[in-house]
Amino acid sequence: MSIRHSLLALLQDRPRYGYQLRAEFEDRTGSSWPLNIGQVYTTLDRLERDGLVRKEGGDGEGHVIYSITEDGLAEAGGWFASPVARTNPPRNELAIKLALGLTIPGVDVGAIIQTQRSVSIKALQDYTKSRRDMSARQRPADTARLLVLDSLVFQTEAEVRWLDLCEARLMQLANPPR
Repeated sequence: MSIRHSLLALLQDRPRYGYQLRAEFEDRTGSSWPLNIGQVYTTLDRLERDGLVRKEGGDGEGHVIYSITEDGLAEAGGWFASPVARTNPPRNELAIKLALGLTIPGVDVGAIIQTQRSVSIKALQDYTKSRRDMSARQRPADTARLLVLDSLVFQTEAEVRWLDLCEARLMQLANPPR
């Protein structure tokens, strides 16, 4: 996830200070990816250094207000216009854990799979319930959150199917064909 581009996108609406940017990001994404406020301010400093945002001064309450520059608008526009690259897949901690577990003696990979399946199914139920509840009272502003929830549902469904495949491969490993 690009915090840099997310902040630029939010600043297109209007100038904001860091806590407002964090709250707006979490609101628009359904709080699916909590944003560390330190990371927000570090990113704003870099964006300012790169000429993509500028400080507009304070709000009288000690908050520094940031606005997007013309170069920042161009950067955000380029981000929206570009596809998400699939050349470097995101690091998947579960896949790494299972791959290493298979190669280290004494690790019960079957237990790892079962534990993860339980957690993933619970998450899937929670996402599905949230999606159902939000759809029942959907307002135009909820569409962004629904898109994020849909993504989480599909990713979690895929993870559960993948865990089923992992379990089947373990069984094949334990019972090789004759």
